[in-house]
Amino acid sequence: MIDAHQHFWRLSDHAGQWPPPDLVAIHRDFAPDDLQPVLSSSGVTGTILVQSLPAPADTSYLLDLADRHAFILGVVGWADLKAAEAASVISDLARQPKLRALRPMLQDIADPNWIDDPALDPAIEAMVSNGLCFDALVKPRHLPALHAFALRHADLPIVIDHAAKPDIARNMFGEWRRDMEALSALGNVQVKLSGLLTEAGDRADLPALRPYVETLIELFGFERLLWGSDWPVLLLAGDYGSWLSMCLELIPESEQTKVFGGNASRFYRLG
Repeated sequence: MIDAHQHFWRLSDHAGQWPPPDLVAIHRDFAPDDLQPVLSSSGVTGTILVQSLPAPADTSYLLDLADRHAFILGVVGWADLKAAEAASVISDLARQPKLRALRPMLQDIADPNWIDDPALDPAIEAMVSNGLCFDALVKPRHLPALHAFALRHADLPIVIDHAAKPDIARNMFGEWRRDMEALSALGNVQVKLSGLLTEAGDRADLPALRPYVETLIELFGFERLLWGSDWPVLLLAGDYGSWLSMCLELIPESEQTKVFGGNASRFYRLG
């Protein structure tokens, strides 16, 4: 079983940035020793470690952790995709054996159309030629621009993190479903079953999540759905075992091998 989305961070590196002190449950350092017992008790054997800071030093830190901990199977890092030297930086990063993808923090960029820009083309071409994937950290307002981007870069494998963070707490469903349906028609786009518990707020239960998960299954099928914990952000809404159990209940047993590991292994080329 593979967790396709988890984080580690040091608050000293995040000074003045997310997470803020009022998020008490996650306002501390999180390191491999914090997660390994949780993975063991849950039967999860490997993870994809994802960046949480738009800084080259953060990516270097994560790659160093991956080199020292076998359960970290791959790293999703960060690079400035619009920088003049982006293509060469990406080619250098791709030499790191566990780097599998890059993720611009689109949800924090004011312009929802930032991703739909030909200025990204050299960076994306470098990603494709080096066999890297693209993690899309987006919210529903970014989906039309992401669709244009994915259509233009049909050779780039893309995964939508946290199912684009639908506003489950307010039951905002219709526009999210419409835009996700358009993206699902593109064969290079996958989606992560992660982060939904946090988006549900006070509605963080199975009945509230079910229509969103069933929509993801309907649109993307079991072949393009990757399970992830989003730990430790998950701790704002629940615990690792409960989220895993909830998702196992929502995915038929006959399809669990794909959703809980096989698809992540294929998408991130884990071998």
